[in-house]
Amino acid sequence: MHTAFAGNPASRLGRLLKRFARTGDGATAVEFALVALPFFAMLFAILQTALVFFASQVFETAVAEASRKIMTGQITSGSTDLAGFKTEICNNLDALFDCENGVSVDVTATDSFDGANPGPVPIKNGKVNSSGFVFEPGNGGSIVTVRAVYQWPIFMSLMNPGLADVGSTRLLVATAVFQNEPFKSSGS
Repeated sequence: MHTAFAGNPASRLGRLLKRFARTGDGATAVEFALVALPFFAMLFAILQTALVFFASQVFETAVAEASRKIMTGQITSGSTDLAGFKTEICNNLDALFDCENGVSVDVTATDSFDGANPGPVPIKNGKVNSSGFVFEPGNGGSIVTVRAVYQWPIFMSLMNPGLADVGSTRLLVATAVFQNEPFKSSGS
């Protein structure tokens, strides 16, 4: 009695491999399966990197637009507070951002550009610690530093490990340093 499964297991495996090598059925599908996963992972990493850079530019522009209102005296410490200025930034952002829950803003004033260094962004337990952030837009002629921070989520950090810098997020920081125009302060 002769069956296909009779004989030495090594010779059976050899015959099976020879038969598999001779046939071309499914070769394209196997090649596609080998190439598709890395290709789509790389494509997704490229798209994600482009989206992070685009979001960073949008964020920078929103902070610059809102900061201009401080520079021209349209927003002063008497006319709004930190939450109100954050709303000004959020009005310039689109649907890409969870602005109300994700954006942290720090506005400080000084008398010289040498003192306009806000230092590093305080991170605690993988989140931005904004407890020390203030809203001090200064008076006419003051040097003002506006710093806004947003943690952009990174979904596929395996293919682009340098993109995520705080946990599984990319810290977007938009900073504007400028001298206020010589407007009259609300108190004078």
